[in-house]
Amino acid sequence: MAGRRAATGERLVNALISVEQHRARILEALDPLAVETVPVDAAGGLVCAVDARAALDIPVFDNSAMDGFAVRADDLAHATAEAPVALRVVADLPAGSSDDPQLRSGEAARIMTGSAVPSDADAVVPVEHTTAGLADSLTRTEVTIAPTRGQHIRRRGTDLVAGDIVVRAGEELTGFRLAALAAAGIAEVVVRRRVRLAIVSTGSELVSAGDPLRRGQIPESNSVLLGGLATEAGAQVVHTGRVADDAEAFRATLAAAADAGADVVVCTGGVSVGAYEVVRDVLEGDRVRFDKVAMQPGKPQGFGVLDSGIPVFCLPGNPVSVAVSWETFVRPALRHLQARRELDRTLIAVPAATGWRTPPGRRQYVPAALDRTDPGAWTVRPATAGGSGSHLAGGLAQAEAYAVVPAEVEAVTAGDLVTVMLVS
Repeated sequence: MAGRRAATGERLVNALISVEQHRARILEALDPLAVETVPVDAAGGLVCAVDARAALDIPVFDNSAMDGFAVRADDLAHATAEAPVALRVVADLPAGSSDDPQLRSGEAARIMTGSAVPSDADAVVPVEHTTAGLADSLTRTEVTIAPTRGQHIRRRGTDLVAGDIVVRAGEELTGFRLAALAAAGIAEVVVRRRVRLAIVSTGSELVSAGDPLRRGQIPESNSVLLGGLATEAGAQVVHTGRVADDAEAFRATLAAAADAGADVVVCTGGVSVGAYEVVRDVLEGDRVRFDKVAMQPGKPQGFGVLDSGIPVFCLPGNPVSVAVSWETFVRPALRHLQARRELDRTLIAVPAATGWRTPPGRRQYVPAALDRTDPGAWTVRPATAGGSGSHLAGGLAQAEAYAVVPAEVEAVTAGDLVTVMLVS
């Protein structure tokens, strides 16, 4: 194994480092993924890599906001319900028509919503303010109001003009943004591809969910947890492995992850100071460093680069520790790889519904549930009675946020404002 070890065989003990220090080291080691150009209709969930600029104005042309009649406002200056003004209907403009009929004084064109407004018209009168309706054979109508110039006309370029930025680099291509791109005449977009992720769960005690358990065995849930979180984050899981505390099996799984084309490997378990810490035993050295981070749960953390050149995250094995480590370190790193504008979740301040204990000297991340009964007065509480216990995987089913408590806070009491990281 590469790297210096204590002469006694015991690992060197590192002082606690901050969450920010560990995160900064991770982000500094990662370069954004390469870009590619894809059709807009294939870009959903990807991240825009270059500012996408409108090819067309939106709207593309002046168009009608109503079904009715395109008119010259001066012709109707004195129209009222008691004294309607008659107009000759000289043209018919359904949506999609390319016609631009001439309108002389006293003339109108029947027009449908979205149709291009004639150049000679400066207002649209809704059918509700006429006496003759919209019959196909209509040659005359009477208008019962005096429209203002520009009434019910959607002017060209009032939303965007050609050259305007529609989607900025670093923004995710959601359905709304894809629609905006298409409306602006953009057929292709430059994106960062999805991060390809490999997940490796270690531990001789792990068996597949549903399999019979012998004494000392537990169902393996970390790969399922990370797979779900990766999908939510827009990553693609290309390899999943579960290995016992066996060095050669672990090395083989890392090789399989590289063969699968992984951009990042995330390992769980085997990172502490016990006698069977296979991840640390195999990887600790000059290129992969293990630290104690001032946080609860998730204190033991490792990060570095494998011999294959693939970044590797080495997370604790307890499921809540895995979930917290993902939100604190892995998810921001994946977003950094895609050069997203925002790396972090939304934070809000919410009063605590109850009190709980906090660890001295470490930032606490408590899986939490929100009471939204009163939209103007949310409260937050731990998702389980065990608070931030790293083994309480069942409580994750109730968690929709993390209560983040600074290291200097000795205890949370009911009513205290707590920083809450929303995750659902």
